[in-house]
Amino acid sequence: MDLQTRKLNLITYLAQIKDEIFFDKLEDYILKSEVKHNPELKSFTIEELIIRIEKSELDFKSGNIKSQEDLEKISANW
Repeated sequence: MDLQTRKLNLITYLAQIKDEIFFDKLEDYILKSEVKHNPELKSFTIEELIIRIEKSELDFKSGNIKSQEDLEKISANW
C-alpha cells in the first residue's frame, strides 16, 4: 500500500471517530510529537483560528475552492 493510500485511510478513520476523549488523547499525542520533532511549530491561538475560519468562509463564498479531484491530482505530484 502506497503512502498516499495510507494517508487517505487514516483520514477516513479519523473522520469516523466518535469518542471525543479518545480523539483528544490522539490529537494531543500527535501535536506533542510533532512539536518535539519540529520545535519551530506552535499551536494556533483562538484568534488565529477564527481568522483562518473567516478567511475560509470568504474563499468558499467567492468560489475560491478546489474539488477533491483537483486536490488528488495536485497531491499525486508530492
